[in-house]
Amino acid sequence: MNITSFLIYCVIVTFTPGPTNIAILSMAHHVKMKEVFRYVWGVTAVFGVLLSASVMLNSALIAVMPKILVFMQVVGSFYMLYLAYQVYKMDIAGDTAKQAATFMNGFLMQFINPKVWLFTMTVIPSYVMPYYKSPFVLSIFVLIITIVAFLALATWAIFGMVFKSFLQKHLKMTNIVLALLLVYSAIEVSGIVEIVKR
Repeated sequence: MNITSFLIYCVIVTFTPGPTNIAILSMAHHVKMKEVFRYVWGVTAVFGVLLSASVMLNSALIAVMPKILVFMQVVGSFYMLYLAYQVYKMDIAGDTAKQAATFMNGFLMQFINPKVWLFTMTVIPSYVMPYYKSPFVLSIFVLIITIVAFLALATWAIFGMVFKSFLQKHLKMTNIVLALLLVYSAIEVSGIVEIVKR
């Protein structure tokens, strides 16, 4: 097993901007760190759940994955557009971030995040299962990947808190940029770009 390639894949997917990371960054400059981390723990829990499901149900998931991925792309795109709208109006409705910064929101919203599904359903079968079959070893890898995901999410939360005064000073512009990044993510995930290229 190429550990370097495995770790690079995990770090790139979890640390690069996506709907969850952008949402966490946005929340971090609206609410207290404690509240942001409720959302972060919810997201982290989903990583662990989906990675575990990938290990336990790998063959069944591969059989149905194309249908799951198409559905997740459509639902995920609409979710990202909704999130973009919420981020854009956060300066008008200050309670939005507080309402979003809960464990349950973090947990439930990730089930319709195609980036999380694609990552969790591919990393174990691609990198780990060809080399290791022991349930104990597979559990160790689930734990390692979940920790990497948590570190990525925490980094975005801390970044949002460190630059809180700057982000609040330029609140409208910050929200517009974050909302546009989410719209971009929605377009990328929807598959429209690939259809246009054909």
